[in-house]
Amino acid sequence: MSAGLRVAVIGVGNRAALGRLVPGSWPGAVVVAAVDPDPSGRDRARALFGPDVAVHPDVDALLAAGGVDAALVTTPDDTHAPLAIRLLRAGVAVFVDKPLATTTADADAVLVAAQETGTPLHVGHNLRHWAVVRVMRDAIARGEIGEVKAIWVRHFVGNGGDYFFKDWHADRRRSGSLLTQKASHDIDVVHHLAGGYTTRVVGMGALMVYGDVTDRRERPGQIAPDWTSHANWPPHALTGLNPVVDVEDLSMLMMTLDNGVVASYQQCHFTPDYWRSYTVIGTEGRLENAGDTDGAVVRVWNRRLEWSPTGHVEHPVHDPAGGHLGADAAVLAEFFAHVVDGAPTTGSPADARQAVAVGSLGAESLRHGCVPLDVPPLPAGTPPPRRADRHRPRERADD
Repeated sequence: MSAGLRVAVIGVGNRAALGRLVPGSWPGAVVVAAVDPDPSGRDRARALFGPDVAVHPDVDALLAAGGVDAALVTTPDDTHAPLAIRLLRAGVAVFVDKPLATTTADADAVLVAAQETGTPLHVGHNLRHWAVVRVMRDAIARGEIGEVKAIWVRHFVGNGGDYFFKDWHADRRRSGSLLTQKASHDIDVVHHLAGGYTTRVVGMGALMVYGDVTDRRERPGQIAPDWTSHANWPPHALTGLNPVVDVEDLSMLMMTLDNGVVASYQQCHFTPDYWRSYTVIGTEGRLENAGDTDGAVVRVWNRRLEWSPTGHVEHPVHDPAGGHLGADAAVLAEFFAHVVDGAPTTGSPADARQAVAVGSLGAESLRHGCVPLDVPPLPAGTPPPRRADRHRPRERADD
């Protein structure tokens, strides 16, 4: 295997472009097969990966053909768990694009399958490799704001109407909720920056705008790039929404973590702008990002003052690969190194399960009167995260 990895892409939709990054992510790695039940998806596979790629209508056909070492699961979210379990039990190393599943029970079933088979499993929480998150993480580790006590996240999803309300994402039977689908990124970032896991969550939110849009239709053979445009504005004027729209377009979470940190998350799918704003407050200061791609800065305030837009320290964010693209390549390289050499990973399947649990329970909370809900423990025998990830700040250089 060290001489080359034979990779299959399962599901040739919006995220199948990950497969294009495979050759550059590991020496000798190549996409040799793709799976999609839709003929248009199989046509996209040939366009993405070349005419010689083997295409199959389902995973059973892929496994019967053999010749695959690892698989990237980029199908709709409700299929992640059964496909991952099938592949793991067949001895194929599995990379699941986030989220790991749409429910805690399904996520736990995947963890159990990985544990019982010993087959490598990794989940695509690529924001751990995102430049702005690395800059924040490093500032916290250096002790620039003291010990973390609170994290606030605001997510302005400016393309939300196009990305999440014109296909299966809008149907809670397929995605669970956008707190599971979209917010799982930032729930994982909260855990990563805080060095702890959420134990109790409260959700609130509603379907405020897109539920009133009556122009609905199926989009056979299409994926998001086929219909996405900044000209699709304002939100209530969008056309061609998914026939079923029952996920919230505005949602919020309040979280209590096992190390005492408290956190909040807010997500809106009808803003004009598209970016994430993180605020992390510690015992000796706070940090906040302005922008989240190349050219952004992370600002640190660590002395008393009335008000300053610039803070006391600024850390530039260099992200020439362009946000997701660079982080995608990094998380794939991490997966392949884990498969081939057993190298440690920045995030674990347990981390991914915790993000699913918080998102799905948050949706349950907001749909049932905003009741607080407790996160159940990980399945027995699940390897815990490395303690180094549950950090306390190092001493500051000027201490």
